[in-house]
Amino acid sequence: MKKFNWLLMVCLSVGFALKAQDNSMKKLREETAGKIKNAEKDTTGRLWKRGGNFGLMFNQGSLTNWAAGGDKLSLSLLATFNGFANYKKGRHNWDNNVDLAYGYVNTTSLGTRKSDDRIDMTSKYGYEIGKNWYLSGLFNLRTQFSEGYLYPSDTTREFVSKFFAPAYIILSPGIDFKPNDEFSLFMSPFTGRWVVVMDDTLSAKGSYGVDTGKHVKSEFGAYISATWNKEIMKNVTYKTKLELFSNYKHNPGNIDIFWTNIVAMKVNKWLSANVSLDMIYDDDVRVFENKETGVMGPRLQIKEVIGIGLTAKF
Repeated sequence: MKKFNWLLMVCLSVGFALKAQDNSMKKLREETAGKIKNAEKDTTGRLWKRGGNFGLMFNQGSLTNWAAGGDKLSLSLLATFNGFANYKKGRHNWDNNVDLAYGYVNTTSLGTRKSDDRIDMTSKYGYEIGKNWYLSGLFNLRTQFSEGYLYPSDTTREFVSKFFAPAYIILSPGIDFKPNDEFSLFMSPFTGRWVVVMDDTLSAKGSYGVDTGKHVKSEFGAYISATWNKEIMKNVTYKTKLELFSNYKHNPGNIDIFWTNIVAMKVNKWLSANVSLDMIYDDDVRVFENKETGVMGPRLQIKEVIGIGLTAKF
């Protein structure tokens, strides 16, 4: 009996020891896995910087027995999104940005019209060759979501654009000067640009400089892109992007200009006010009439939008 008790005690002791060892090994494995997981998160956080802003602006107005006159009802809605994903490791630098906007306005006298429509995507890779200087390659695509119209009068409209009509595609090797995360100046003397008009009706008219009946026009020239994103005062951010392109093949002295400006004022966590100003000069867009001479030709295009509404930052 004593031998049995002694044997039972030995077995229990061995069992408890094995269980304790197993728990210790399990705890060690969990701690090791946790350290590896945290290390992966830390590495990802150092290599990638991601974020964005989503805005929804809504305006409404109504008049009843208003002596000064005006539309009885006006409604406008504008949605914007700006997202980025930037990678940096050693001498390698890869910046990606997408800028989207879509808006409509409706009034009792004019009906529904589009107030904003933009798709702008940029991807730029750089390899550091000196302090703040990068040997880079840039890709840019700019187009719109839906059909666009000109309104010669209140009762008529003229179809002038749609998705990928036009679309501007830029592929450019060059040098990028980037002293900090706020400013970038990209310069290239050898840039390919393609103007795409996929709609048959617009291509038949030779819209946006494409040859009549063609869908794509290729251009080769010099390209400069400057971007600046700066908090100019507390809760007020200014973002600007200026693009200049000179076509070596045709009128290189007539430089195409695309300039976007956005001032974002943050009221609180969810409310903000935005003011945007876009200016475009494209020598190939000759659809504007000089009222004094009656001659059709290019003009400086200006678009200004002011909105107050909801915003979400992530």
